Amino acid sequence: MLLSANRDPGEIDDRLRDAHAVTVELMSDIIAETCRRYPPIMRTTKSQRIERLIQSGAWMDVALALIELELPQWQVRRIAYDEGEWHCALSRQRELPEWLDQPIETRHPDLPLAMLIALVEAQRFNARTIGTSVPTTPRGADSLYEPVCTDNFA
Repeated sequence: MLLSANRDPGEIDDRLRDAHAVTVELMSDIIAETCRRYPPIMRTTKSQRIERLIQSGAWMDVALALIELELPQWQVRRIAYDEGEWHCALSRQRELPEWLDQPIETRHPDLPLAMLIALVEAQRFNARTIGTSVPTTPRGADSLYEPVCTDNFA
């Protein structure tokens, strides 16, 4: 099995950002610490596929398969290479114009690591928003932002 012992939850972020390339150990730690839908005991077709991809070192395919498994409501919005870094954006509403969307955006010199960082951040974003019945303020909202009622009650 690819799962390893649990570590400090904040450590995985640092390890991803400091890594130069994906390794089997790093991937095992990511799965153990962030993937809730990845079945540790019962083998499914998807988990077997992910394990085969890990064994073959197909890190980009592993990252995309984990996003598909763990974040079915999220999709890749953009992958771009600029000034020596890969930029990755995951979005829940990819069809919206970019200026209306609130994607998770990450960057790293290694493309699979940029995708895995986006996976971890989207997992964290989902954990913050799950279970709240009250809408949250969008990320990056201006402190002077005030909602305005535009209904005509006359």
